[in-house]
Amino acid sequence: MRSTGIRRTLVALGVGALALTACGSSDDEAAGGKTRVTVNCMPPKSAKVDRQFFEDDIAAFEKKNPEIDVVPHDAFPCQDPKTFDAKLAGGQMEDVFYTYFTDARHVVDINQAADLTPYVKELKSYATIQQQLRDIYTVDGKIYGIPRTGYSMGLIYNRALFEKAGLDPDRPPTTWDEVRDAAGKIAALGDGTIGYADYSAQNQGGWHFTAELYSQGGDVVSADGKKATIDTPEGKAVLQTLHDMRWKDESMGSKQLLVINDVQQLMGSGKLGMYLAAPDNIPILVKEKGAAYKDMALAPMPGGEGTLIGGDGYMFNKNASPEQIRAGLKWLDHMFLTPGDGFLGDYARAKKNDAPVGLPEPRLFTGPADDRDQQVKKANANVPVENYQAFLDGNQHLEMKIEPPHAQQLYSVLDGVVSAVLTKEDADIDRLLGDASGKIDGILARG
Repeated sequence: MRSTGIRRTLVALGVGALALTACGSSDDEAAGGKTRVTVNCMPPKSAKVDRQFFEDDIAAFEKKNPEIDVVPHDAFPCQDPKTFDAKLAGGQMEDVFYTYFTDARHVVDINQAADLTPYVKELKSYATIQQQLRDIYTVDGKIYGIPRTGYSMGLIYNRALFEKAGLDPDRPPTTWDEVRDAAGKIAALGDGTIGYADYSAQNQGGWHFTAELYSQGGDVVSADGKKATIDTPEGKAVLQTLHDMRWKDESMGSKQLLVINDVQQLMGSGKLGMYLAAPDNIPILVKEKGAAYKDMALAPMPGGEGTLIGGDGYMFNKNASPEQIRAGLKWLDHMFLTPGDGFLGDYARAKKNDAPVGLPEPRLFTGPADDRDQQVKKANANVPVENYQAFLDGNQHLEMKIEPPHAQQLYSVLDGVVSAVLTKEDADIDRLLGDASGKIDGILARG
């Protein structure tokens, strides 16, 4: 799943308007002999600052590259799972289109992606991007996409509640036993305070179960992608911990079947001690939910074994011409992949417009490019970066694991497991995992 969208969270709008206009590559020449390339994921008009940044950056790109005409499409969300495949199959997809990491192989499997391998040497930044992110868009040795952003899960916690509960906010929990202990002490503060909250509906429960399983060294699916691997000691440990915090400790509150907005509201109101999330939740908690940056801190995933990573990138329409591919790669370099500059990297511009700078997003670049990006970010930081140091330090020792194949279908199955544990005190964990394993095996068998 995505974390909260693109790095700056935007208002979610429907995408029906996009389906009305063919966006493929039947006409790759604009007036005057320019190469015309359509792109998506333009911020909506309701996100005025981001919209202006995007438009300004395209204008600067076209001035620098007068032979290219970039035509952006602005509906949101960037990708709607309900219409994504239909747009691809119907020839409605833009020449350069946004994808989640989990889409890459699927788009290749259904033969809707252009092979970028012959052209990627023209993408100046490509060699500087983290190898594990490049690998996500590499299928059978061929390159089909370019990473743009990434995230990894961690533990967001309220420093003020930690202090009030007698916990050291500079020493966040590193194991699930410590999470459980801290949650109990925070819940003991009373007045409706909840120690730890988790999602358990709308596929988000399955998403978090996966992250929690990774944190304990487990996995959802076998390495060959053919069998479920949740009915294991690690899988049972995840559910037993949630069960015990919910029913024995009563540190998770009585209201369950929560989704991301519910938990963010709790954290923003100062009534929640901890929950799992990515760094991009922090500005939402502050700007939309009432929290203060000084109180919001981030620690690595408890458990010490692994963490779930996700993110997004761009792929190219299979009908894109060589000229359009070259133009699109130049555009990606300009917009997203120049350290310390562009739509996501111009930290000075972001700071000037009161956007958060200094959040601990996973690093996209390596080597000198990373040095440059971090230098500019540090110089313009406007959030308490010391609150995120534990997350940055801890992530260096964790295995970074992408979401499983057929993620949304698997998450739907796992939602039922997590919700049962959190709503039924007598839930049979062994039976739940066994039944879910059979369902997941069926999904994997269908391919």
